[in-house]
Amino acid sequence: MERKDKRASDELRPVKIEKDYLRHPEGSCLIELGRTQVICSATVEERVPFFLRDKRCGWVTAEYGMLPRSTKERIQRNRTSGRIYEIQRIIGRVLRNVTDLDFMPGFTIAIDCDVIQADGGTRTAAITGGYVALYDACQYMLSQGLIDHSPIREAVAAVSCGIVNGTPILDLAYEEDSRADVDMNVSMTESGKFVEIQGTGEGNAFTREELDAMLKLADKGINELISAQREALFLKL
Repeated sequence: MERKDKRASDELRPVKIEKDYLRHPEGSCLIELGRTQVICSATVEERVPFFLRDKRCGWVTAEYGMLPRSTKERIQRNRTSGRIYEIQRIIGRVLRNVTDLDFMPGFTIAIDCDVIQADGGTRTAAITGGYVALYDACQYMLSQGLIDHSPIREAVAAVSCGIVNGTPILDLAYEEDSRADVDMNVSMTESGKFVEIQGTGEGNAFTREELDAMLKLADKGINELISAQREALFLKL
């Protein structure tokens, strides 16, 4: 299948991660995947949710939103929907999976993911950029003596994949996502463990062989995204 932007079936859109994008947060970045752009920021707060008040651990949570003209037609500002809640719960769950909450007792790190331009893959970009903001926030806590050890276990990133016109492809832009037979989002750690797999046969059911092909694409894409994270964080590759 020839893609509109001439990418190969296993090729990511151009990736750019600019850390310290915002002045005030303890961690922040702008992540760009093709035309999709998401600002991710991390805020360190000396509090925990009520259900953790008697436990010596911390918390990582996330919020997600889209600016009114991040899409072709205006979105109502501060709109809440089941989709928004689902996405921010996924972002928080994935980032907590790679964070040892016992190393940050009494603290919450809130990750805000604001989509400023959407062209498919906003939730996966938010997870990938959210990790960069989270990592920097943990480094800030270390530098301020708020914690003794970094709670980050390993890197995590996410990518979309799917089947369009019978062909498994990686990193769907909106035009591809809107007509995909199968749409899948995969979150995976640096060590190759899955955190979240969401796959739906939009037009047709899919086979085990097609599932394996999509997961293989996701593995390749996530490894490349983690390399981009490490480059943005000035970590050795």
